[in-house]
Amino acid sequence: MASFLESRDFKSFCHSVFGSLPISVDILDKNANIIYMNEAFLDFLKLKEEDVIGRLVTDVNPTSKFPETLQSKRASIAEEHVFPNNKPAIVHRIPIFDDEGEVIGGFGMLLFEDIKKAKDIAEKYAEINKELALYKNELAKINTTKYTLEDIYGISDEINISKSKVKKIAKVNSNVVILGESGVGKELFAHSIHNESSRSQGPFVTLNCSAIPENLFESELFGYEEGAFTGAKRGGNIGKFELAHGGTIFLDEIGDMSHPMQVKLLRVLQEKEVLRIGGKSPIRLDVRVICATNKDLVKMVEEGTFREDLYYRLNVLTLEVPPLRKRREDMAILIEKFLGEFYKETGLYRKVPKNVIDKLSKYDWPGNIRELRNVVERMAVSSEGVNITTGDIPRYILEKSLVSNYKTNQVGLKNIVESVEKDVIIQMLKEAEGNKSRAAKKLNIPRATLYRKMEEYGIDDKQYM
Repeated sequence: MASFLESRDFKSFCHSVFGSLPISVDILDKNANIIYMNEAFLDFLKLKEEDVIGRLVTDVNPTSKFPETLQSKRASIAEEHVFPNNKPAIVHRIPIFDDEGEVIGGFGMLLFEDIKKAKDIAEKYAEINKELALYKNELAKINTTKYTLEDIYGISDEINISKSKVKKIAKVNSNVVILGESGVGKELFAHSIHNESSRSQGPFVTLNCSAIPENLFESELFGYEEGAFTGAKRGGNIGKFELAHGGTIFLDEIGDMSHPMQVKLLRVLQEKEVLRIGGKSPIRLDVRVICATNKDLVKMVEEGTFREDLYYRLNVLTLEVPPLRKRREDMAILIEKFLGEFYKETGLYRKVPKNVIDKLSKYDWPGNIRELRNVVERMAVSSEGVNITTGDIPRYILEKSLVSNYKTNQVGLKNIVESVEKDVIIQMLKEAEGNKSRAAKKLNIPRATLYRKMEEYGIDDKQYM
């Protein structure tokens, strides 16, 4: 093998491979004699081929450390070196071994003939790495959770059971379907599952299936390559599933997903990979899927509007979030929480007395917690003083809660009429800013009748002035 390095065939091979290469290359025998040096290296040293071939490398380049490399049998990679012409460079010195592991020569190459250029590239590389780390951190901030179990308020058995189930579900990586009426806080439970899981340090990516137009849904979910379609962004776009790699994707309102997209989602769940629009190579994924819906998926499967195979892929684990009417004992805590948020935003301090909470508790809250938050803010704004009164309760809630109370408790008609009458008088006084004449006119009754009713129901008009 050693003789081959010195053969005419090997020299011919070197000329054909390295001769026109713009990178400086030389080859030595086991004794550190130069066997070959290409034109780029000769130009760098300002020498001719006959000045170097067959000579000891240290005779040509007294500062060379190649003899040490051959003796130690260890390569020197990207080492700074100064040549006799005072030119600094970054060099590789690599021993060549035979089949028995003996050194038979060496291969040298100048990686950079200009140290400044090498440093500039290193600095640019460091800057790129810094920017990449920054983008990753910013992306992590964007695709992260807002809520934990501590943000789910309540003392009822129903809510405590649901929170306990979150901890059990979080221990595994199976897909989850969260069921519940609109406004019950399904998103809070999705966030909490992620935060309690081993994926908590990974991204949490949310997509509302009802908010994305059908023609954009696939590109949002799976991404696309540059030029995949008219208007495609330069450089392409990463999809939600790729963003969620190593973490969780939350598909809200999954019941609103179109049938064609259900087929594509099923394939992703089965293959655990995604193919961008216009892409050729599938991308492997490690993503946990959490879905939420207020629709009856079982009924949708029976009706053929939701794929049965997708349903069973998604519905490995189920979490049902109880509606507010089944956890009425939590209302006082929730109201206090919302009033605290209102105070932080506005600086206006408000309290809700027990009699107001009792009336609110009789309402069924079809909009659940979302509706309660809206009503609390509405009452806090309309209240004239610190204490919110029954007069601040929206009229539709009073009317519906009275009907509900009648159905539940079978109270007498007289009591219902009196309760409604009292609440309406309070509301009219409030709207008239305590002016009894204007309130009587609004009620279309004599002022004397209003006085009598106010005395009968113990209504103090001064608090509305």
